[in-house]
Amino acid sequence: MVDKELGDKIPEFGGKEAGGQGVDVTNLSAFTSGTGRRTAGEVFAIIMVAVIIVGGAEAWIRLADIPHYVLPTPSATIVALFTDFRFIGPHLVHTLIELFSGYVIGASIGLILAAVITQFPFAEKIIAPYILMLVTTPMLALVPLLILQFGFGYAPRIIAVALASGPMVMINAATGFRRVDLAKIALARSFGATTFQIFLKIRVPMALPMIIVGLMIGAIFGLLTAVGAEMVGGGFGLGNRLTTFSAQLQMPQFFATILILAILGILIYVFFFLVGKKFASWES
Repeated sequence: MVDKELGDKIPEFGGKEAGGQGVDVTNLSAFTSGTGRRTAGEVFAIIMVAVIIVGGAEAWIRLADIPHYVLPTPSATIVALFTDFRFIGPHLVHTLIELFSGYVIGASIGLILAAVITQFPFAEKIIAPYILMLVTTPMLALVPLLILQFGFGYAPRIIAVALASGPMVMINAATGFRRVDLAKIALARSFGATTFQIFLKIRVPMALPMIIVGLMIGAIFGLLTAVGAEMVGGGFGLGNRLTTFSAQLQMPQFFATILILAILGILIYVFFFLVGKKFASWES
């Protein structure tokens, strides 16, 4: 019989049932399953759906004679994306700097806190209320205060991104650290493994799928927060372009900026999906 104390008070999340799947980057949602590969027929169907949606929107806007400053056609948006990218590109760089800087800070702190609270239950009791407060508080509500304190530069936006992404990483990583087979811990301790060795050799590898999911969610939350912070104040960034184009009724450029943000979000998802397939494919 395995000593219950070996689990370090690990909560029960329920194991896999026969034929079931755990939580990882390959089955995070209904949009991904299996290897992530598509057959030729599936690719063709995806393309046809896109053609129908875009073509239908183009035809409807033209037939309804909707002014371009109210709702531009998809073709006008694509044209604006290429012709005006020289005006949008520098702001994209600013947004990426804010996202990367804040994300690295937030994700690093989140991973450290996840390791601490899973190893020291007393620390979890102290930290948990503050993490809950960060998760439930919209970080955009703090941006005006941060701007008053740090000005209109990068600092308030980076802080907001870190505060938005860190808790997401911490919660998922902590859940992963607790999803440990108690028999493996018992076997490791029977061979004289220390707590640190158990954490590094058992907890971290088994938590990797959930860590990657947390990193992906944190990156997406960070992107949304960065854009929202740019819309609140400051003269640069994609969020600033959204407010500027909207105020000037430059709707093709407005939707071109939204398209860029959508592509960024997709790239974030694809990146972590591929990372998960490479380093945590054993989970599926």
